[in-house]
Amino acid sequence: MSTQLDPATLQIHHPYSPPAGFASVQPGVFKASTVIFANTAALRARNWKEKTGYTYGLHGTPTTFTLEERIATLEGGTQTLLVPSGLAAIALVNLALLRSGDEVLIPDNAYGPSKELARNELAGWGITHRLYDPMDAAALAAMIGPQTKLVWLEAPGSVTMEFPDLAGLVRAARAKGVTTAIDNTWGAGIAFNAFSLPGGEAVDIAMQALTKFPSGGGDVLMGSVTTCDEALHLKLKFAHMRLGFGVGANDAEAVLRALPTLALRYAAQDRAARTLAEWLAQRSQIAHVLHPALPGSPGFAHWQATCHAAAGLFSVVFDARYASEEVDAFVDALKLFRIGYSWAGPVSLVVPYHVQGMRSLPSVYTGVLVRFSIGLEAFEDLLADLQQALGVAFG
Repeated sequence: MSTQLDPATLQIHHPYSPPAGFASVQPGVFKASTVIFANTAALRARNWKEKTGYTYGLHGTPTTFTLEERIATLEGGTQTLLVPSGLAAIALVNLALLRSGDEVLIPDNAYGPSKELARNELAGWGITHRLYDPMDAAALAAMIGPQTKLVWLEAPGSVTMEFPDLAGLVRAARAKGVTTAIDNTWGAGIAFNAFSLPGGEAVDIAMQALTKFPSGGGDVLMGSVTTCDEALHLKLKFAHMRLGFGVGANDAEAVLRALPTLALRYAAQDRAARTLAEWLAQRSQIAHVLHPALPGSPGFAHWQATCHAAAGLFSVVFDARYASEEVDAFVDALKLFRIGYSWAGPVSLVVPYHVQGMRSLPSVYTGVLVRFSIGLEAFEDLLADLQQALGVAFG
């Protein structure tokens, strides 16, 4: 290129290109909407559906391709798509697979916004839904009809933490030829492999809110959709393209930076959560401790048969003699546990819930429920915080 060009033009069309062969611990961050082609033949030959080249930033860069491949490996799948949030991942699956007249079955204890999406947008498009008891695989099998095209799974259930018989639920759906999708945010690809369940069963789709454990910092919103079947992946990918879903390079970089410590963080939060849950189970103010890995918690046997780890998340139900205001006083008295939604970040979180209004099935819990997300603080400090808050609220 001629050096007679104006210096301002050379800032855009500079001839220098850095040498190849650079390697570092963290992968590079590539930001692009426009992708440059060497010539028109390359432009016409490039296929956005395959990871053999680049066409447009929305269809992938080296940064997002790298993250997709690592999440696919984490989940035990072969292909992954990235979307702006966990809820966007749920929406992508629904919009790619369901049409007017179809039905989707959702666990009664599923993530609340997933049910709201079905009640509102999906219903408005002529897609019906029903809620099923995730702890009864036979009941699910009986519900599946000709219009059922998708069954959602979640393990464990949102807030109340019941762990279902995943293999049995998948078996029931597969017997009727119905696609299964699991919200695997809690498992994070660490606790169990959704594509390799007991008895040789496997889900068709595993989604995660990468916002939680893969990010680990409480500062990124992102979701993923992972599959093993190429035809199903392409069906999702076409919808992904038409919906214009994409993620920012800096967010992808943040998740890539956090992934090497995922297993260590998951294990540390698991250990602390189990110990704190066991301690709370001995407190007179607590009627129930809901943690899938604790004997007596709903679905413990299924967790034991499926998992080899558990997330740092659990709930407790206070004795019914305590009013909501008293439980709120306990939550407000906590100093290290901060009040906030989400989980899996470095800061321990706490949120009170009234379960009775969250389910269509009758709740067995009459007291106020409080969910804890255990962060990375020293266990002894968290225990002391729980002790002092119980003392403040209940004497």
